[in-house]
Amino acid sequence: MTKFVFFTGKGGVGKTSLSSATAVKLANEGKKVLLISTDPASNLSDVLEMQVGETVSQHPSLPTLKAINIDPESAGDAYKERAVASLGMLATPIYKNKVREQLSGACTVEIASFDEFTRYISGDANQEDYDHIIFDTAPTGHTLRLLELPEAWSSFLDHNDGASCIGPATSLKSNQKRYKEVMGKLQNPDLTTFILVARADDASLEEANRSSIELNELGLSNQHLYINAIYENTLSDDEVANHILSKEKVAMDAMPSSLKNIPQIEFGLLPYNVLGLEKLASIFDESLQESIFIKEQNEKETTLDVSRFHFNRLIEDIEKDEKGLILTMGKGGVGKTFSATSIALELAKRGHEVILTTTDPAAHISNFINQLPSVPSTLKVERIDPKVETENYIAKAMQKRGEGKTEEQKKLILEDLQSPCTEEVAVFHAFSSVIRHARRKFVVVDTAPTGHTLLLLDTTGAYHKQVSQQSKIDESKLLTPYKMIQDPEITKVIVLSTLETTPIREALSLEQDLERAGIYPYAWLFNQELISNDEITDQLLKAKAQQQKKLFQQFLVDNKRRIYSLPYFTSTKLMDDMATWSTSTLSNEI
Repeated sequence: MTKFVFFTGKGGVGKTSLSSATAVKLANEGKKVLLISTDPASNLSDVLEMQVGETVSQHPSLPTLKAINIDPESAGDAYKERAVASLGMLATPIYKNKVREQLSGACTVEIASFDEFTRYISGDANQEDYDHIIFDTAPTGHTLRLLELPEAWSSFLDHNDGASCIGPATSLKSNQKRYKEVMGKLQNPDLTTFILVARADDASLEEANRSSIELNELGLSNQHLYINAIYENTLSDDEVANHILSKEKVAMDAMPSSLKNIPQIEFGLLPYNVLGLEKLASIFDESLQESIFIKEQNEKETTLDVSRFHFNRLIEDIEKDEKGLILTMGKGGVGKTFSATSIALELAKRGHEVILTTTDPAAHISNFINQLPSVPSTLKVERIDPKVETENYIAKAMQKRGEGKTEEQKKLILEDLQSPCTEEVAVFHAFSSVIRHARRKFVVVDTAPTGHTLLLLDTTGAYHKQVSQQSKIDESKLLTPYKMIQDPEITKVIVLSTLETTPIREALSLEQDLERAGIYPYAWLFNQELISNDEITDQLLKAKAQQQKKLFQQFLVDNKRRIYSLPYFTSTKLMDDMATWSTSTLSNEI
């Protein structure tokens, strides 16, 4: 194992569990290990069962293991103050406020996070010589943006004199040497390993392949593939078990050839939540897995009727308003795309006009829409493509701001627009245009994984002045979409989660972030529940269903919210399965 190890992959594939298990394994072998999270939705404290904060902490039961969480927002605030301080005594208060305004966007937060973790790679922040530094990185989209920063910003730093969301050039030029040194270490296969984490499903493996390609383009070639939660079953009469096996086999057989050439390790599906040192150690120890499984099987079985939380009740509640904005939000991998598509289709089938759109760069929504033999005439499917929107935005901005300017002035304007912040502003533009339709019809938005979603919401709130400056649009109109999102009469936010400890905790964290922005979720939707399936015979899956019951009951006790659920479907075409189930259960209710 190299000194620096980065875990990356689609949200919900188990990066935190595997990175933490790797850290525990190395620490148990006597190695000095530092585990770092740069994930906005970090749950290291839950997984390690220790308090992980913004300073390095030693594990109380494993002295060779230390951990820290680099909080992006805190890093962004500290970075902003360093940049302002670098202006010196001669800078006027007006100019300092202007710099603070420039540094109020999402891209500054990403730069600040990168700035923080480079200190651990360069050794500037290390008080001791660690044998291994492991990074539990954020969901794939955020991670790739973070890793693109050294390459993307290096040329920008060489030629930029300020006037961008980076702020004054002097605040970064003092660190430019370190940035280049860090990039050299990341590209050195003897020093750095990138572990692509995936599950045995098409979307996850496609994401891993995309990550692998982008890493290679950056010269980050030392890659390994960890395929997590592989299911092993010996029964032949369990429909759910056989569906999982069949689905995994198809996905593994169709794995992109470039991924097949990467060294691989497979990890089995565990029937328990991986929290604490013993369960983390079990990931690499099958005998320990068996003993934990037996111990948990001996616990008393829980009973729970989930029929009163039926998905159709959610649709009935939503359609009463006959229009509005529906946002599905949650951690990556909890089924936002499937849920958003299901909500949109059910509303369209009931005769409502519906726009279904996505702001997810991966555009997984097409995977589900393509399963349908036909689309209801009242349903319109759209996609907000970040790259296309950015190109269109730059073209429009150049047309307005470049009028009457010299060629050299145009070059300067264009260079300023090459900032990664521009993508956030461009996505905001498109998002604003789409959600205004919610005044007349239903607009269902399949949002991106949690980190990207929060950046998008930050953009709607923080960049209205920047958009106004760059495109000369009335500022009051730019505020309207944010107000629409905050208005419960117009917008219903559906928080998505699966019935697992980590996704639930991360969804609760997302809910708190939304509430701080004045956005209060309408309901929770638990996806892929096994509880309602009485025909499961496989012992491992029965244990998972029992685990879900406990979590569901505890959630009901702790939280007074509208709650709905969707079962685990076994069809290869999920939308067909969903349509059949929804129709049959609705008939039974009538």
